[in-house]
Amino acid sequence: MMSEEILRINNLSIKYGMQEPVVKNISMSIASKEIVGIVGESGSGKSTLIRAILGILPKGAAISSGNIIYKDKDILKHSKKEWQEIRGNRMAIVFQDAGGSLTPIKKVGNQFIESIRSHFNMSKADAYDKAVDMLGKMRLPDTKRIMNSYPFELSGGMKQRVGIAIAMTMEPEILLADEPTSALDVTVQAQVVRQMMELRDNFNTSIIIVTHNMGVASYMCDKIGVMQSGELVEWENKDEVINNPKCEYTEKLLSAIPELEECNLASRERTNIDNKECCKAI
Repeated sequence: MMSEEILRINNLSIKYGMQEPVVKNISMSIASKEIVGIVGESGSGKSTLIRAILGILPKGAAISSGNIIYKDKDILKHSKKEWQEIRGNRMAIVFQDAGGSLTPIKKVGNQFIESIRSHFNMSKADAYDKAVDMLGKMRLPDTKRIMNSYPFELSGGMKQRVGIAIAMTMEPEILLADEPTSALDVTVQAQVVRQMMELRDNFNTSIIIVTHNMGVASYMCDKIGVMQSGELVEWENKDEVINNPKCEYTEKLLSAIPELEECNLASRERTNIDNKECCKAI
């Protein structure tokens, strides 16, 4: 299933001001259609790492060494114009509060349609249909009402799913997801995860998902990286990480996966887990 390398991170370190690096000498590569999970506790540097990939580090943070190669080009050397061409078109990001990206004074439908038409050459009617279809895939009820609603009229979970839907509809080559499902209930989390996997299958999208949940990573990912205190302490194919962890910290994360009935997600192949089991594990 795997194909050519699409993204490579070489010895990347990131720091805030004059402090010691919070991300230390990270190296990894991601292939086309590959799903990679970055797992670790809060403060381990996971979110900082994926923000660096898209060039959106917070104020005061800077890359102190290393490079990021996207399609054989060091994107850290890109101009502002080149970054604008990448963001949203070739790379998209979903935050933990994806709904926070919605403009509060514009209806959801207008924002969604504008976003679609800025990426695809299609009529408003076709963009509307595409938006409604994706909202339905996010298990949102009464999608036409949602399209006609302002963000403040929706619950936090509904806004989160709208934000995820918008990012996924753009069919990016790389989707960066920063704890995208942590605020959703278990059943909806499972649905969103499955839709992300379908995005990979249908559009050859590579996905890097940041999560503290080893169960999510072991269900959907091809490779897993484990971060601790800014360092990548584990980086292997999923089965190797799950079945033969090299780091004590990884073992502790694995032991935290709940054993629910007969569904131990850490020891199952993704293709053998049905939807009900997926919901319970996530």
